[in-house]
Amino acid sequence: MKNDIHFINPKYPSVPDLRRRAKAKIPKFAFEYLDGGCNDDVSLKKNTDRIRAVELKPKYLVDYQPPQLKTELFGHVYDAPFGIAPVGLQGLMWPNAPEILAKAAVDHNIPFVLSTVSTSSIEKVSKITDGRAWFQLYHPTEMKITKDLLHRAAVAGCPVLVILADVPSFGYRPRDIRNGLSMPPKMTLKNLIEVAKRPHWGFRTLVDGTPQFETLKPYMPKNLDLSQLAKFMDATFSGRLDEEKIKKIRDLWKGKLVLKGAESLHDIEIAERLGLDGVIVSNHGGRQIDMGQATIDSLKSIVPVYKDKITIMMDSGIRGGADIARVLSQGADYTFLGRTFMYGVSALGKKGGNHTIAMLKKQLNQVMEQLSCHQVSDLQNKVV
Repeated sequence: MKNDIHFINPKYPSVPDLRRRAKAKIPKFAFEYLDGGCNDDVSLKKNTDRIRAVELKPKYLVDYQPPQLKTELFGHVYDAPFGIAPVGLQGLMWPNAPEILAKAAVDHNIPFVLSTVSTSSIEKVSKITDGRAWFQLYHPTEMKITKDLLHRAAVAGCPVLVILADVPSFGYRPRDIRNGLSMPPKMTLKNLIEVAKRPHWGFRTLVDGTPQFETLKPYMPKNLDLSQLAKFMDATFSGRLDEEKIKKIRDLWKGKLVLKGAESLHDIEIAERLGLDGVIVSNHGGRQIDMGQATIDSLKSIVPVYKDKITIMMDSGIRGGADIARVLSQGADYTFLGRTFMYGVSALGKKGGNHTIAMLKKQLNQVMEQLSCHQVSDLQNKVV
């Protein structure tokens, strides 16, 4: 997409600006679901703090060519070295958020990853992205549901399947417990007051309809009482992933297969041995475990052993363009951001996806200019 700068709203030129606007625009229960981590937010904060401890040193007096952000990943050349990470309950934070972000992703030629528990269907997002969206699979307890989801993803043209390693149990999230978060959200007096404070969100939700788990509708009992949805989810999905499950998925899925939530050399070794194409070093944005290593530190231990053996990507803690540069400098082949894009769409609605992508490109481009980097890979030569 040309002239990316025209998509940047000058009132919100940074991620903190978008976050503040999102907080003011959506109900507290939705914002806290998006913004929070688990337990005491130790991992949530540490992820970003440790990324920002990475220092890069410019060399100015060199022959120089302008930055080139294009990056090849799984045989496709994307226009930037970052994509949109899967996020659950996206439509809760802003109506039609997955559709808005998927459209922006295809317009800017970056990957969009749809979560099983997002609020748009595989088929709809595939249509929006011309079959270029990736799909992230939560693990059904019944193989017939797994097979059907994989079949739907394949028919939709999804080039990459992402399987999760880091959800053997749901994270303990005090904010969500206090807010009685469910899908749809419980309309307690407290939450009704929050909705009344955010009339724009309430109006858009009324017009567009209550968000649902659209991909999962075919597997839900007819006339399911939405108050029983949590029980259905617990009975239908088991987050625990093991070698046997991966082997079965590898046999069934003919496209590229990626393990997300890998942080240890042990798990990367298994992924590589079982023939997976890539890994996303991730701790679920600090939403699952609160005493683990920051993702950038996990990446630093993985890259020296597995670089060039398997595609290594990273999410969790990456917020802006400078963070993307820092992570790429440590040897990651690609990066993904989740909260940043949801801040953008929550803040700016339909314009939020284009704004956020253009902003990140501009930020990253400026960093590369300052460091005299022509290719993204040149960032690895700038580490202090």
